[in-house]
Amino acid sequence: MKSKLLQMVLLLFTSFAFSQNIDVTGTVLDDSGLSLPGVNVKVKNSSQSTTTDFDGSFKLTGLSKGATIVISYIGFRTQEVEVTAAKITVKMSEDAKSLDEVVVIGYGSQKKREVTGSVAVLDSKTLDILKPARIEQALQGTIAGVNVTTQSGSPGAPLDIRIRGIATNGQNSPTVIIDGYVGDLGILNPNDIETITVLKDAQAAIYGTIAANGIILVTTKMGKKNSKTRVSFNSYTGFQETTRKLPTLNATEYALLLNESYANGGRALPYPNVSGLGKGTNWQDEVFNKGVPIINNDLTISGGSEKMTYSVSGSHLDQEGIIGGDKSGFLRNTARVGLGVDLSEKIKLKTNVIYTYFTRKTLNENGLGSVLFNALNVPATLNPYGADGNLTLVPSTTGLGTEIINPLAQIENSYNDYNYKKVNGNFGLDYKIFKGFTLASAIGFNTSNSESRTFAKQISYGGKVFDVQRSSVTQKAVNDNNYSFDLYGTYETKFGEDHKLEGTIGTTIFKEFGNSLSATGFDVPNNSWEYADISLTKGISETLTNTSYNYDQRRLSYFGRLQYDYKGKYLFSAMIRRDSSTRFGPGNKVGYFPSVTGGWVISDEGFFGDSKFLNFLKLRASYGTLGNDQIPNYGYIGLLSGEATYIFDGTLVNGTATGQVPNPNLKWEDAEKFDVGLDIKLLNNKIFLVADYFIDTRKDLLIPNIPVSGITGTGAPGASSPTLNAGTVRNSGFEFAIDYKEKLSDSFSMSLGYNVTFLKNEVLEVNNGTGFLEGGSFGVGQPAAARMQVGQPIGYFYGYKADGIFQNQAEIDAHPSQLALGANAAPGDIRYADVNGDGVIDTKDKTNIGDAIPEATMGFNLQMNYKNLDFAVFTFASVGNDMVRNYERTLSDANRLNYVLDRWTGEGTSNSTPRVTTGATSNNVLSTYFVEDASYVRIQNVQIGYTLNPNVSQKAGITKLRLYAGVNNLYTFTKYKGFDPGASAGPQNQDGISRSPIGSGIDYGFYPVPRTYLLGLNINF
Repeated sequence: MKSKLLQMVLLLFTSFAFSQNIDVTGTVLDDSGLSLPGVNVKVKNSSQSTTTDFDGSFKLTGLSKGATIVISYIGFRTQEVEVTAAKITVKMSEDAKSLDEVVVIGYGSQKKREVTGSVAVLDSKTLDILKPARIEQALQGTIAGVNVTTQSGSPGAPLDIRIRGIATNGQNSPTVIIDGYVGDLGILNPNDIETITVLKDAQAAIYGTIAANGIILVTTKMGKKNSKTRVSFNSYTGFQETTRKLPTLNATEYALLLNESYANGGRALPYPNVSGLGKGTNWQDEVFNKGVPIINNDLTISGGSEKMTYSVSGSHLDQEGIIGGDKSGFLRNTARVGLGVDLSEKIKLKTNVIYTYFTRKTLNENGLGSVLFNALNVPATLNPYGADGNLTLVPSTTGLGTEIINPLAQIENSYNDYNYKKVNGNFGLDYKIFKGFTLASAIGFNTSNSESRTFAKQISYGGKVFDVQRSSVTQKAVNDNNYSFDLYGTYETKFGEDHKLEGTIGTTIFKEFGNSLSATGFDVPNNSWEYADISLTKGISETLTNTSYNYDQRRLSYFGRLQYDYKGKYLFSAMIRRDSSTRFGPGNKVGYFPSVTGGWVISDEGFFGDSKFLNFLKLRASYGTLGNDQIPNYGYIGLLSGEATYIFDGTLVNGTATGQVPNPNLKWEDAEKFDVGLDIKLLNNKIFLVADYFIDTRKDLLIPNIPVSGITGTGAPGASSPTLNAGTVRNSGFEFAIDYKEKLSDSFSMSLGYNVTFLKNEVLEVNNGTGFLEGGSFGVGQPAAARMQVGQPIGYFYGYKADGIFQNQAEIDAHPSQLALGANAAPGDIRYADVNGDGVIDTKDKTNIGDAIPEATMGFNLQMNYKNLDFAVFTFASVGNDMVRNYERTLSDANRLNYVLDRWTGEGTSNSTPRVTTGATSNNVLSTYFVEDASYVRIQNVQIGYTLNPNVSQKAGITKLRLYAGVNNLYTFTKYKGFDPGASAGPQNQDGISRSPIGSGIDYGFYPVPRTYLLGLNINF
């Protein structure tokens, strides 16, 4: 009986004990009340764990009351919650420390606190706010040391990224690595990007020959494990307009100016009666369109199970140009599939495939005779259309030259299109062989095809250089491919209590190959774009009408990296890469690129104490050698790429000849990079400071066209002098960035960011026989406008120093003669400085009159959240960059900007703007008169948004609904007279892709970046 009673008592207690175990469901929200998917939820001191689904919900079974749940998520403070009920809600707060965030560093990752190199990260939140049409735009002003300049504001135009300055006269763009393979940043959909990591110093040495210009690592978005299917739709629409129109003279002002000019030149007045002319035609109003549409839509579906994650997305961008209507535009479609699968406990598969298709139409821009050049120079006295309704012809008088034409006719007769298709991606496997050791392999690939077609309509503009005597169509097809195979192993271990070691060793195989064919056909049927196809042309040409090329470039690399830390406060990393490349001759195919980095977390030292003001302090330094092999293929051998014309049997025959003189000693450029920096957290981790001092010395610059003996035939058509390693450039500077985040109340939070970069660029060596390289052009028939020369910034402007205006003949008589510049000076002409003091003004007095490289760049960013409202503003500033005003044709009858109204008209009237005359002067030579300070401050983005209360939106099955309005490129504060002080495009290099800095910053009338007004919608289901 007693035993039965005891059993009943035990059963009762057991039942009571089990009754204390409960199933807990919960929801995790961020600090604004939105659900957080993918949050780690773990029972403390237990193996039971889960993650929140798309709705931020989770469920744990069989928990006892009083158990503790640990909730953690990257970017938020880890919280512990005691179980007191079956249903709980947890609101996470952002983690200002963020030192445990993982940063991608190439072939691996590190916690942020352990990083010893100069590394910066841009996340998807910033991309969501900026809404860039091209991702490069989001780097401007958000990351210290990174400067982004536009080649043009036309839709789809490429942008130039420069990390810590310009170091070479060739390719200066960083290498972009997308999920482990070499890719193209400009064609990606911004909403597919999770993070962008910029490696600015010797940390990038693990990429060897492609790392000298810096490395940009892109991580695309993936789904999260154990989460429901998430559907995200983002859409915006807007309209564009020019940010600026230049103040040209109206018809009456132009006629009066021309009369004065002709009178000063002793010629008859062209406009004896100016009454009734009025304002005439504003040609900029004619070419610039208003309310130009831009539309973007993208859809992402993502989610995951216990062993699989997926993300599928598609996007559509359609942007028209603010000039040219349907003759200028960009359309881009992308599709992407990302998949991660745990094939077993040890093997993981990850793949990411992206398809991109875009079309682009362009106009003649940024040069003599471009659309904007003509819009600025055609006189306001001319009408766009004649009495017969046809577009008018600009007279072919001496005063208007042969290149100024009606810009509306130029637009109407522009016919071209460009279609581009690309598939790129990677397939990777990770295999955990044993504890601490993982073997990773990946295949990356890019395959693209492009087709272009340009039609030259038979037309006459009245004796201009644009006249086309015979219609033609040129078609080109390009096929580019590359693939890479990476295989590397990573071993991570700890020994003792305080030592942590991680080693990585691997190999990379890279191959790039492709071909192109271009041909021209003459006599297009009906002289029409609709019939512009080579298959329909029957015209015969006596000159060669087709070209082609093939290329094949390969690289084999081995690399290793060792990372060690002691107690998490003494950090060390060493890496080396061996590259062999077919771009260089037999004796220089192999190069070695070593680097070391180190860090000291001073705040972890015992003597540092527990400072409430200074929470974290890390000193880091790096030094290493990196390479740059971005030159055309086959420079070390002779190719039959030149032209040869000879007489054979009494007939003129076209043949081929040797092109560029070969140089078997070609090798890559070497970049020695040194960096020392500080990472600091202040005031309870609310303020984050980063400061860096750096020196980047680029040696063995690959300089083309080094003079050699004419016996080699370098003067023949298509031939050229060789490319040699013959230069050195150094960039040094200081970077500083500060970020402040504060949650002032449950309803209001804000963050501030500021960064600044000071940069000095200096050429140390140019060994080409002359001691300098020339490039860029100014006016017509003038010497090169820019130089690369020892002791000067690369690409500095080379001209005369203006020293005011001659007010009278006595000043002229007392000044050295300026006759060598083309004409005797007269009162009202520009006075030039005798720089060398030899008593005469001639070419020996040319000097540095400015350069396009800014002395400092900076960004200031503000974000605020109040309840369901959010507001953001991003700005950028460039200080100390100069530009050459070259968009005004110096012909006597061309129109002018209205600053000429303050010209010299008599003694004492002006000491800055010269007189006007049709007579000969030296006022139009390149001088400081044409060089302007192009410093500017730009409000890049302003956006305000409203997120519907989740309690309301979720009733409709919508987890997030946000509406926003914004303006991109709102306003630019500058004294520069041109369209865009931030634009810069130098002459194209021999590779046909990159642009030389020698000649950048010369403004022919840059197509301005448009101001864009946006209305947008974000919906998550």
